[in-house]
Amino acid sequence: MDSFEFNKIFAAVLVAGITAMLAGFVAEHLVHPHELEKNAVEIAGMEGSAGGGQAEAMAEPVLGLIAAADVEKGKSLSKACASCHSFDKGGPVKTGPSLWGVVGRGKGSSAGFSYSAGMTAMGGNWGYAELNKFLWKPKKYISDTKMNFVGLKKPEDRAAIIAWLRTLSDSPAGLPGEGEIAAEAAELAPPPAAAEDPAAVPVEGGAAPAEGETAAPATAEPAAPPPAEPAAAPAAH
Repeated sequence: MDSFEFNKIFAAVLVAGITAMLAGFVAEHLVHPHELEKNAVEIAGMEGSAGGGQAEAMAEPVLGLIAAADVEKGKSLSKACASCHSFDKGGPVKTGPSLWGVVGRGKGSSAGFSYSAGMTAMGGNWGYAELNKFLWKPKKYISDTKMNFVGLKKPEDRAAIIAWLRTLSDSPAGLPGEGEIAAEAAELAPPPAAAEDPAAVPVEGGAAPAEGETAAPATAEPAAPPPAEPAAAPAAH
């Protein structure tokens, strides 16, 4: 390739580069993109989508169900836990701690088992209300728990399991009292629905006044005209 051909190729590349730079410069000054304030298409279920967020779900109260719960059903349900837990007094530690005497026992206190940091730091005892919340969704109650179990959705199943766990003791704990039942019900009660703004309710027969405006007084119906006086009787002749 002679120098003339090389110069033509070099010139073509140089012109192409300059053209691209000029095009970018012009586009940058002519087009001014701006970010949308919200998504053009709202996707149901995404945080911040239309309709607002939903109240966080909570476990249903079960303390009022424990006294009449089916203990044998609880024992049957516990078979799903037998591969990880022992239930007998002096039973061995398996993948999980022994559950003998768990009702009323301190959290993270069963000898021989290595608990998660969250369980160890939580403190307190395994009362009926705590067991209910844990059995509903273990990972929600203690995020780093070593218990790989999704939980029991039905409150009657949780009540049955807890009633059976209560029997695993030389001195079973007393049944929940009225105060405990009421306290759990208050703690797990769903939040009240937002009260409707009375200002947003239209007045019968017309629309509600706009914000900052004063409602016009109701127009009174015109009074009926008084009855005409009867014509005077003609004088007697």
